[in-house]
Amino acid sequence: MRKPARQRCHAVLAGLVTLTTAAVLSVTTGTPAFAADTWNEVGSDRADPLTESQGLASVEVPAGSPNRYTGIGTIPASVSARGWNHVGDPDASYDGHYVEPYQSDSGGAKMFRVRAPGGAWSEYVHELGAGEAPNNSFAAVAPSGTWMLSGEYGTMSRLLVFPTPGVNPATSPSADLPLVSTVDLDHAVRDVQGCDFVTATRLLCSSDDPAGTLFGMTRPLLQIDLSGEPNGSADVSGHVTALRQLPLRSSCSGTFEAEGIDYDRRGATLRVIVVSPGFCALTDSKTYRFTRG
Repeated sequence: MRKPARQRCHAVLAGLVTLTTAAVLSVTTGTPAFAADTWNEVGSDRADPLTESQGLASVEVPAGSPNRYTGIGTIPASVSARGWNHVGDPDASYDGHYVEPYQSDSGGAKMFRVRAPGGAWSEYVHELGAGEAPNNSFAAVAPSGTWMLSGEYGTMSRLLVFPTPGVNPATSPSADLPLVSTVDLDHAVRDVQGCDFVTATRLLCSSDDPAGTLFGMTRPLLQIDLSGEPNGSADVSGHVTALRQLPLRSSCSGTFEAEGIDYDRRGATLRVIVVSPGFCALTDSKTYRFTRG
């Protein structure tokens, strides 16, 4: 039976309200949108292949502390003699605890070497769990200082969360440093060499991806937006965006290597190391500087 005009009008309006409400709910409850930053190159400095080729970190405490770099030439002989023969990209908490990540050829454990603001060094060892890769590419201390991220080399869909050694009161050099949770990424990443926090829930990462099949470019600068601050009780998710290709310029042709990354909040400056191919690794490897566009 045909409905009266007023009933038909009410039915149409009700339908429109239902559709509008559904659309609003789909926007508000769906995957959140993240604005991708633009980072523009503003300069560069030569990176020494022995002492500045793996990673870098800005240290705020004590005041006036120089930037720190890592490379094969920065590994103390006493540390290397015990098998810790590879150092990755370091980071520092805002209170001045400086953390260097180490791995060894034996592959059974990882080590984080920590310098306290007063200058004393200590070592925190993490025994690998089931399915955990032996690589220890970087340390990224969250702004709160309590938790720290680390990464595994290769194609991965997660980052690892540890209590920050020397900062988190639950850590001790005499006890195993536990893996407490993960950051579960919504897009695979490959050969991440370093990450650093820009905010409590945003990371910038340098990828040494040589294939370019994941994001349509080789050696990208990645942005990872977290669903919440890392913590020791629950996993958080991470939304991955490729922002740009890192600079690949050298007098030599061949394979570049993207290395460590650092964001210095005091000048809002991002720095990334790129090692040049072949012989030019000795002559024109660079630490590139970027500012937000």
